[in-house]
Amino acid sequence: MKSFLVANPKGGSGKSTLATNLAGYFAQQGERVMLGDIDRQQSSREWLRLRPPVLPRIDCWEIAREDGREKAARPPKGTRRVVLDTPAGLHGKALERVLKLVNRVIVPVQPSLFDILATRHFLEALLEEKAVRKAQAFVAVVGMRVDVRTRAARELERFLASYDLPVLAYLRDTQLYVQAAANGLTLFDLPPARSEQDRAQWQPIVDWAEAD
Repeated sequence: MKSFLVANPKGGSGKSTLATNLAGYFAQQGERVMLGDIDRQQSSREWLRLRPPVLPRIDCWEIAREDGREKAARPPKGTRRVVLDTPAGLHGKALERVLKLVNRVIVPVQPSLFDILATRHFLEALLEEKAVRKAQAFVAVVGMRVDVRTRAARELERFLASYDLPVLAYLRDTQLYVQAAANGLTLFDLPPARSEQDRAQWQPIVDWAEAD
């Protein structure tokens, strides 16, 4: 079983967009996939309620309680892929605990000064975590809502170049993700003719996710 954590402490960085679409890709490949988050709001559960039953199934990550504390339940037998979304402000012991549940970490970041500053502190903390230092969790970055023609995009590129981490893709700013999410869909549930450009941008992400 492969498990993925999508994390950035900055709210609005694109975590849920990245997590739901990664889960949608796995589901379209015929994998048994589980999607969830470690936030009390359980946004992923709300999104899954919108998902049409005729589409490839994505299971919901259940949250159990143990010793008065919320804890991610063990995935059911047969689960092949797990994608975990995270709340804003993830750090410290909470980050340490969740890193023990996953094999890989994807950090989404948008091309704004505030996103870059928040992500800098998070990446530095993340790279100091024992699970990452011992290569138990592999880390990669994805630029979100990026217009490559802008100065902001160039600033983001310079910032990411200062880290020895793979930058998998720069995903464009498009309403396609918003429209799909509002109907419980992902990019990979849409007709290829409608999502061709965005699927091409996703190819390096899914290649990295599928690699051993």
